[in-house]
Amino acid sequence: MAERLQKVMAKAGVASRRKSEVIIASGRVSVNNKVVTELGTKVKVSDSVEVDGVPIGGKEKKVYFLFYKPRRIISSVSDEKNRKTVVDFFEDIPERIYPAGRLDYDTSGLLLLTNDGDLDNRLTHPKYEVEKTYVAKVEGIPTNDELKQLRLGIKIHGKKTSPAKTNILETDPKKKTAVVQLTIHEGKNHEVKNMFKAINHSVKKLKRESYSFLNLRGLQSGEFRPLKKIEVERLYEITDKKS
Repeated sequence: MAERLQKVMAKAGVASRRKSEVIIASGRVSVNNKVVTELGTKVKVSDSVEVDGVPIGGKEKKVYFLFYKPRRIISSVSDEKNRKTVVDFFEDIPERIYPAGRLDYDTSGLLLLTNDGDLDNRLTHPKYEVEKTYVAKVEGIPTNDELKQLRLGIKIHGKKTSPAKTNILETDPKKKTAVVQLTIHEGKNHEVKNMFKAINHSVKKLKRESYSFLNLRGLQSGEFRPLKKIEVERLYEITDKKS
């Protein structure tokens, strides 16, 4: 029985279906030694599928890493401009890992990398509502009424955001800046920056400090650690409640 290529890749733990589609479209997948870019392609069990020249479907063990991403690093497995990516920090890891979700090029902080397609989907799909906490240094000092708009949900590009949690950590009246903690569970591109822009406070610096119950404690920028088994199990438990 033939199945869609992106579904087969997700089952093999390459990436989520959505990310597998991006990988296919970028020309990194071959079927029976021929590069395939058509998303509707179906493959059979007998077909040979490779990603970046590596056969999928092997018995590669599932691995999970918590990474403190520095600024000016790409949240991807490769970059067409040959800029440094997050996987460049994992050269000694034999498994083919990729980031679960992303952080902007100029955003630092907590990022998870894995080869577990199921968990990747759970952590990145909006329906699972996994909380992420950011600390943003912004231009100007937001008023309570402005932050209330974020707590209630604010329209961005015609769509209302889900309610956020906000907390002002620090203000500098002389420099007219503030440090604000923001917790959200959505993950659209530039979400945090767009939310602050919508209340007229541009983001000067942004860091993701926590992802659900996970934090950066004990890590310096550019360092990583493997997740403990109990941490992986807890991530599954949290997302099970939303499935």
